Amino acid sequence: MTALHVDQPATRIRRGTIGVVSLIVLLHVLGWGVLVLLVIPAGIPLGGGGGALVTLGVGVTAYALGVRHAFDADHIAAIDNTTRRLAERGKPAGTVGFWFSLGHSTIVVVLCIALALGITAIGASLADDSSALRTWTGIIGPTVSGLFLLVIAALNIASLRHRHGHAGGPVLRMLGPLERAVDRPSRMYVVGLLFGLGFDTATEIGLLTLAGAATFAAVPWWAALTLPILFAAGMSAFDTTQGAVMRRAYSWRPGRRHLGDVYALAMTGISVVAAVLIAVVQLADVLATNLGLGGPLPWVASIGIDGLGFALTGVLLITWAVVLVALRPPRATN
Repeated sequence: MTALHVDQPATRIRRGTIGVVSLIVLLHVLGWGVLVLLVIPAGIPLGGGGGALVTLGVGVTAYALGVRHAFDADHIAAIDNTTRRLAERGKPAGTVGFWFSLGHSTIVVVLCIALALGITAIGASLADDSSALRTWTGIIGPTVSGLFLLVIAALNIASLRHRHGHAGGPVLRMLGPLERAVDRPSRMYVVGLLFGLGFDTATEIGLLTLAGAATFAAVPWWAALTLPILFAAGMSAFDTTQGAVMRRAYSWRPGRRHLGDVYALAMTGISVVAAVLIAVVQLADVLATNLGLGGPLPWVASIGIDGLGFALTGVLLITWAVVLVALRPPRATN
């Protein structure tokens, strides 16, 4: 009975992972299947016409937008820092990226459904930079993203200090409720949903434009919805992969204690610095753009972080790889 009880958590984790992989596969099969087997043979002109190749190209573009969006700097920082915190506590962390991307994709899918059903007022608001919808989403999304990244960075710093024998302190106690609010991967769905409220990025606007064009061309609603499904498929696949890889990196512990401490400090330091930088840039942009505040804020807001997601992923993986190589046993010599 004891052995069975011990194995239950591992069994639940495996089942959860299988379920996540199955959902990602289902999104791919549904998106590409409907596009290739139904939309193209029926001659439905996604993207305004032009034949089968154009329709296929629109589908590929929607998928590529999702993949590109998965490497947005705030996505990578949120997934990475949350994965690190859960892994440090010995909790399941391999599906953090999936739940985050699922929540984020929900916003895109809902908006595309509205467009596909002919609610053209949303499309007009999205196209108008001065509309109330664009203004408020431009405030809410980046603000939520920036504050979350600052909180999760603070929690990781406090966790690292506690690991090295320091007391949690008032900061950790103050952030306790927020930490408990995201104490499992599935809670990242709400975080992704809130991040998605700031759909002011080129990828999401591009996808919504495609869906809007399909609606105005009297394309069936189910055909237009292949675009957000393909978008969700691309983003979920890569966000999930990134989270799973980093869970492996953060759960791994070098055999030598002193090297393990250096490894944990390096990985956490890189994640925290990136999260704080991204948060500061996002919040500075909100304050400078919407409140007209001057000083150093416009300069800070102008710092380019578009490619930081790729760079952060690469640096973390390289750090992990370097430590693995450094710990590789020397070859036996004859």
